[in-house]
Amino acid sequence: MIEGRCLCGAVRIAVARSDGEVSVCHCAMCRRWGGGIMAGFNAPPEAVTVTGEVGRYASSDFSERAFCPRCGSNLWMRDHGRDYELSPGLFDAAADFPLVREVYADRAHRFAAFSGDHPRITRADYERNHPHLEGDA
Repeated sequence: MIEGRCLCGAVRIAVARSDGEVSVCHCAMCRRWGGGIMAGFNAPPEAVTVTGEVGRYASSDFSERAFCPRCGSNLWMRDHGRDYELSPGLFDAAADFPLVREVYADRAHRFAAFSGDHPRITRADYERNHPHLEGDA
């Protein structure tokens, strides 16, 4: 079990199990939402308990992004009915989670280049197998 919270503490999230691996995305939508990148780790819905008021934004016809309406902290991105992709910065325990992939790596801003030996998936490769927005939103 790991526990996290938003900046002001109004939203708390407990995760009973997760993949324990961080992915980052450099698509235009994630860059805008996360201030340069979006990082996340996956957890199944039945393993996630959220307390406190949560704001939700339908960022596409297939996903939502959640945030604390009080302090604005990014909480998660979630394709409808699928796993949560939780913001690792909310959880002290996530500091040890490895970076396992970059998506839209060919769209990364220079300051957001990550070192290490992990897959770097291009926009074309990702969009071949996943829902996406036309024109990289």
